[in-house]
Amino acid sequence: MAAAAAKLKGGRLCSICNDRRPALKRPKTLEQICRECFYAVFEDEIHNVIVENQLFKPGERIAIGASGGKDSTVLAYVLSELNRRHNYGLDLFLLSVDEGITGYRDDSLETVKRNEIQYGLPLKVVSYKELYGWTMDEIVKLIGLKNNCTFCGVFRRQALDRGAALLKVDKLVTGHNADDIAETVLLNILRGDIARLSRCTSITTGEDGPIPRCKPFKYTYEKEIVIYPFCWLDYFSTECIYSPNAYRGFAREFIKDLERMRPRAILDIIKSGEDFRISASTKMPEQGNCERCGYISSQKWCKACVLLEGLNRGLPKLGIGRSRGLNNEQNKDMKQTDGTKSMQSKQCGTLDF
Repeated sequence: MAAAAAKLKGGRLCSICNDRRPALKRPKTLEQICRECFYAVFEDEIHNVIVENQLFKPGERIAIGASGGKDSTVLAYVLSELNRRHNYGLDLFLLSVDEGITGYRDDSLETVKRNEIQYGLPLKVVSYKELYGWTMDEIVKLIGLKNNCTFCGVFRRQALDRGAALLKVDKLVTGHNADDIAETVLLNILRGDIARLSRCTSITTGEDGPIPRCKPFKYTYEKEIVIYPFCWLDYFSTECIYSPNAYRGFAREFIKDLERMRPRAILDIIKSGEDFRISASTKMPEQGNCERCGYISSQKWCKACVLLEGLNRGLPKLGIGRSRGLNNEQNKDMKQTDGTKSMQSKQCGTLDF
């Protein structure tokens, strides 16, 4: 009767419960729904993704990549809630990387430390300085703003793996959302990167490595992640000060334009990425291990070791772009003594602090 009375008065009702007044138009479907129903469908969809893809097993130790931003903060909260509500039986940990960016990462880590207390999840922080002997502030001072994201992306990926190894976890989960994955599909097409294109839409990657990575937000829109923590989750919202001109930004703007015209475009791009079939005749890189640090690599040296060697020799551009030449010449280079900073104490493979 209440719903009928509301309709007679010209009021629109939530398209899901048909009882309460709608509070928002859902970005993914354009349904007009109430806030209570939005929270419910948001959490239920993530739960269904976890169950349908069998992301976890009872008793597993799971590290949540936590930057303090909206994606990782919502992931930490939702995963801890679903773990309790649906009895996943998981041991959850927060894992953060301190890249050494003054005025950005130091502030966001304070948010993560508050999340540690708010969610009751143990926190582990690993830093570039401890692992590599360099901070991003020092790297940018040496190389400038161009190509700095190359260094940070490579170092960060390895730092997360090394932190996860220190925590002795079974899997690492990240807050990569549907927008991120759609952007990556486009970037890999533009770059002609067949190797990454064949796996960039996988919800679980690195299964052949030491610690697999999972993306529970694979089908979750960024706009909905922004709406979800409204007024009650504590997160850090400032963008990295060194990435305003990152190449990914162009793909991000293109995705946003497509979404404005057709909200389902994001899911369509992900689906197209999932449906790509790589020709059997295409030669894929052979996975091995870095001769220097032991990390997974398709070359004799992993990308982090190549970049770090360039930094330590005062030749930061040495590892930018194709590094095949350096890998072929590495044995000769190592025999030369140039008086530059030694890598012996800060190799990229170290797990000792």
